[in-house]
Amino acid sequence: MKKLALILTFALTGTAVAQTTTDVKAKAPNSAYEQDGRGVIVRSSSGLCWRTNYWTPADAVLGCDGELTPPIVNVTAPPIVPQPLAPDQRLPPPPPVVRCDFSFALESDQTFGFNSATLTNAAKVRIDAQFRSKLAACTRVDSIAVNGYTDRLGSDAFNQALSQKRAAAVADYLKQSGVNELIEPRGMGKQRALLNCDGMTILKKLINCLAPNRRVEIEVRGVSH
Repeated sequence: MKKLALILTFALTGTAVAQTTTDVKAKAPNSAYEQDGRGVIVRSSSGLCWRTNYWTPADAVLGCDGELTPPIVNVTAPPIVPQPLAPDQRLPPPPPVVRCDFSFALESDQTFGFNSATLTNAAKVRIDAQFRSKLAACTRVDSIAVNGYTDRLGSDAFNQALSQKRAAAVADYLKQSGVNELIEPRGMGKQRALLNCDGMTILKKLINCLAPNRRVEIEVRGVSH
């Protein structure tokens, strides 16, 4: 049986290293270190590796011999703290949102006839020539509300129903002309009158005077970019 010699491992300074170390596997198939049943090199109580009496410097292994490296201590790496970016490395702020909200009113010769919900040709021409170009400036449309109005002649119930029909007529034309966004037609009755025409007693003149009230207003909400 070979005689074993305990030779202490020293650091480059010659001072013994005494610290908690990791297990070091012995070289296979032959090793110049004493090893246990797991193939792990046996250490002394101070953490130094046991060499056999036939050990030479050529048999040195990492983790045991100071000529190569000090034993590796089991440590937990500290958490990585991200460093703040320098001012010139920070991302630029997003561009501001630009709204494209607008209102569009059919008025003058584009208004509805008395007791009528039929859209006039003048109204269709103005929608095609002006409304759609304004709508095209919006990259995103959030809502389109079509508000129909009547004059003050007639009952509240009658005017409410008539204003809803006028709003629906404009909404239908917008859809037919290629406006694909969600459109909400709303009947406003005789609210928000533009003219009252007080003092007129001749019905025909009164009807003509109240014509601006028989209108539709379109409200668009969206963003241009």
